[in-house]
Amino acid sequence: MRPLAVVGNVNVDLILGPAAPWPKAGTEIIVDHDELRVGGAAGNSALAWDGLGIPFEIAANVGNDQFGKWLSETFGKRALNWPVRPEQTTLSVGITHPDGERTFFTTRGHLPRLSLSDVLSVLDGTRLAGGCLLLCGSFLTEDLTRDYEAFFDWADAHRIDVALDTGWPLDGWTSENCDATRRWLSRCAIALLNEVESTTLSGLDNPAQAAAELRSHMPDGAIVVVKRGADGALAIGSDGQCISVVAPIVTVVDTIGAGDVFNAGFLAALTRGMPLAACLDMGTQVASRAISTLPRSYGSEPASKDMAQ
Repeated sequence: MRPLAVVGNVNVDLILGPAAPWPKAGTEIIVDHDELRVGGAAGNSALAWDGLGIPFEIAANVGNDQFGKWLSETFGKRALNWPVRPEQTTLSVGITHPDGERTFFTTRGHLPRLSLSDVLSVLDGTRLAGGCLLLCGSFLTEDLTRDYEAFFDWADAHRIDVALDTGWPLDGWTSENCDATRRWLSRCAIALLNEVESTTLSGLDNPAQAAAELRSHMPDGAIVVVKRGADGALAIGSDGQCISVVAPIVTVVDTIGAGDVFNAGFLAALTRGMPLAACLDMGTQVASRAISTLPRSYGSEPASKDMAQ
């Protein structure tokens, strides 16, 4: 198996719900479920890898408060070199709704201060050589994002394939954000997009055509994946053929982080040399299990007792 790593946004999620209808201002409602857990795209993918028993490395930072201490303790030895920033740890409060959707309230916190030097103080390029690195949270990690070109140069120097999942821009898919994402994709081996992101970036309504258009601007051999939720996922690989899989029918409990969990399953299969269709299938299977279980589960392989292993 090729080495795996993830870089980007790790924060705290407080999940409450379900809530419907949205309460009036000045009132209080009782909900059935609450959960405090690791969040952020990078954090969600790391949790899935850990739950599947897959070795990985993770570069992130935390704030200098109790939440930051809790995050570092959760990741054990993997967080020993994480920088501690003089800000509060980013917190997202997610309100779930009966249809499985959710609403987030998020503080800026520590995430904008994750820098390239922070990342390189955690990751060993020699140890990760020839591997795959998932890059997340592009529109939240401002200091690192400004140095993406240098980051891509570092990855290229160590033959590390970068898989990009930018997440949703806080100010929407403006022309500036679209242009920036296209530039980043031109340096990446893998694009992990949802349907809206792929069609918006390409200007095409058909997801398969959108994937093909985006791939035409990426390096030779690149893979573009489009995550389609309940409709499964599709991908276009090095041969230019479009492959799609359907998602299993499940009773949805919590969709938070579904795309991040898909990324983890997909890349775990890809780094094991599995065919593209099998990679898509693993991504959809792991994500479907995660969103339909409480407490959340990722598969039959046992999770380690803590992330220090």
